[in-house]
Amino acid sequence: MQNVQKIFKSFILLELFRGLKLTGRYFFAKKITVQYPEEKTPQSPRFRGLHALRRYPSGEERCIACKLCEVVCPALAITIEAEPRPDGSRRTTRYDIDLFKCIYCGFCEEACPVDAIVETRIFEYHFEDRAESIMTKEKLLAVGDREEARIASDRAYDSAYR
Repeated sequence: MQNVQKIFKSFILLELFRGLKLTGRYFFAKKITVQYPEEKTPQSPRFRGLHALRRYPSGEERCIACKLCEVVCPALAITIEAEPRPDGSRRTTRYDIDLFKCIYCGFCEEACPVDAIVETRIFEYHFEDRAESIMTKEKLLAVGDREEARIASDRAYDSAYR
């Protein structure tokens, strides 16, 4: 009896019409496509994008060259060189991040004890040359200076919900 039903269903193409019914339902439904350059989707304050180095309000860079971010980076994308200052403190002379190696995991900002390295919400950036993928200390500080207001508001949001 089951074989007869199976043959009958395949003869009248029941599965085909079920599939067409499902396709037709979505074909005439309202589309939810976002027209990207004109429309933007909402973005979380915890989004991890382009890196930035922050400064204190006095203008001094926050990084104390503890090298925790370099150690914790699973992709080995961070390179730090440091030397002591005359006052005994330590600051970086070189802070490079290779964005082609970086996997944007956020471990570097989690490991930083002074909140010096952060990942901003900037996701629209490109490179025309492979050498531009290396974010130097100067580039990172420039991004941090430009985006400090948004970074501070994201940090305030994040600390309120922890």
